[in-house]
Amino acid sequence: MAQVQELKAEARTGTGKGPAYQARLKGQLPGVVYGGDATPENVNVDARTLERHLEKGGFLTTLFMLDVAGKKTRVIPRQLQLDPVSDKPVHVDFMRLAAGAKVRLEIPVHFVGQGESPGLKKGGVLNIVRHEIDLVCSADNIPSAITVDVSKLDINGTVHISALELPEGAKVVVRGRDFTVCSIVAPTSVIEEQKAAAAAAAAPVVEAAPAEGAAAPAAGAAPAAGAAAAKGAPAAGAKAAPAAAPKK
Repeated sequence: MAQVQELKAEARTGTGKGPAYQARLKGQLPGVVYGGDATPENVNVDARTLERHLEKGGFLTTLFMLDVAGKKTRVIPRQLQLDPVSDKPVHVDFMRLAAGAKVRLEIPVHFVGQGESPGLKKGGVLNIVRHEIDLVCSADNIPSAITVDVSKLDINGTVHISALELPEGAKVVVRGRDFTVCSIVAPTSVIEEQKAAAAAAAAPVVEAAPAEGAAAPAAGAAPAAGAAAAKGAPAAGAKAAPAAAPKK
């Protein structure tokens, strides 16, 4: 479960771009705290301290005990604005969380057991469908991650949301369907071979047509029968030679 982190802040007087800009010049990050029965409160937090929390990962699912001049309030970050050029944080929103409150969060999914998976040992590929799962859970029981064990998955094996153990009281936001979290698919080379084999099996058989004119005799060719008898005969249309004159 997520641990509560201490974070010091100070009240910020004034609103708008001017006071926020002055806070950034001093190495502070402007923010606002809202929610619960209290009115929204403008605060400044140390920019470097907040960046260190960002580097740890899972910032938007981390609970903080915000200390403003000795007054401590449990909060959770709800939005972090980044500079489009430097990618550094420029503003942060915190939401108050009273005891027993519920909150909607996107919990990251961690996958384990890849080394033992029979499907991956055969060359299969882990196809991750959900990197995060949207949950509504108690603020007192926020998971840092949801673990998915793929050690027994073979090729074409899948893990659905119904197979996962969720924190007590947590509910999936997507209701009414048992969606897939991950699966193991065959290697691309095997898939291509299967497609090629299926296409070849489904292709119609086409008989080769005879070459044009192959069955017909050549034009003007004499029949084989009587060819020998015709040897020496004058060609059709040829003039007959004159008969020899009788000897006197």
